Amino acid sequence: MGRIYVISGATGMTGNELVRQILAEGKDDFIIGFDNFFCSSIETVEDCLGDERFVFYEYDLNDEGQMGEIEKLVVSKKDGFEEIVYINCAAVVHTEHFYHVYETYETNVVSMNLFLEQAIRVGAKKFINCSTSEIYSMNSWNEHGGVEESDFITMSDAEHSQRTSYACGKMLTEFFMKDAVDEGKILGCSIRFANVYSRNELQPKHIVPHIISSLKNDGKVVLLENSKKNRRTFLNNYDSCSAVLALVNTDSALDGTIYNVATDEEMTIVDLVKLCASKMGIEDPLIEFEGYRENDPERRLLSTKKIRERTGWEPAVSLDQGIEEAVRYRTGSDAGIRG
Repeated sequence: MGRIYVISGATGMTGNELVRQILAEGKDDFIIGFDNFFCSSIETVEDCLGDERFVFYEYDLNDEGQMGEIEKLVVSKKDGFEEIVYINCAAVVHTEHFYHVYETYETNVVSMNLFLEQAIRVGAKKFINCSTSEIYSMNSWNEHGGVEESDFITMSDAEHSQRTSYACGKMLTEFFMKDAVDEGKILGCSIRFANVYSRNELQPKHIVPHIISSLKNDGKVVLLENSKKNRRTFLNNYDSCSAVLALVNTDSALDGTIYNVATDEEMTIVDLVKLCASKMGIEDPLIEFEGYRENDPERRLLSTKKIRERTGWEPAVSLDQGIEEAVRYRTGSDAGIRG
């Protein structure tokens, strides 16, 4: 007997790859996915729509009636499966929405908690809460292999930046998750992803597709002044999703706590532009700097020791390989690739 997976944000960057990996590995599993296409498209899962193990609904996590229909469907099917797993990938993560306090609060706090409560009502065994490394705010690295989940956090607040409201909301969901597990209602955990990218992101909102699209269409890249110093690690969404499933498959790790998911390949934003350009055959990319973001950490380096030790997870896609795939997709040479 397999599992029922219920995935919010199923056509988003994390959700669509999760669907693909589950279908590839779980012949007896069944996926109920939904998305409101806030920043995605049905195209990201079109190669999966013909599989009878996957059903998709254009539903909104914030719509009570539509979520009621999801609950009814789960209840009607659950007797034929060994366990039910809920995965919340709905996140409102695009940078331009970080400052929209009410939008991020409704989706990331209120509706996440209602989704968790639904999982508990239907008897789900597990719930994976996708959080964010933005929570680390100004303390997002150290000199001992990266910031750990147990480290104390120094955050910006409303005196400094409205941006932090997004991180605060995500942090609150981690408390919901921990409380539900501590109360014995469900198994689960929260995941803090670091700078996830995908080869098929629909819009050039995140840094990797922004760089590739800008070089392709404008012959240059415009970056914030912060990019002259900022360093980041970049996590391919194949690896972010394999981490989710590694946790799903390790009951002992689902103790309500937090897991960093990242790589150790730290790179400056300027060098990231040069890497993308080299994959496009551009030797000396034109980079312009415009604007400045207050309270933006210079580095974001996360320790992944915890998830590696508890689940055996390791990232499989190098940054060089991931950027090459993203360039091939966005420049049209691999236009048929999904995932």
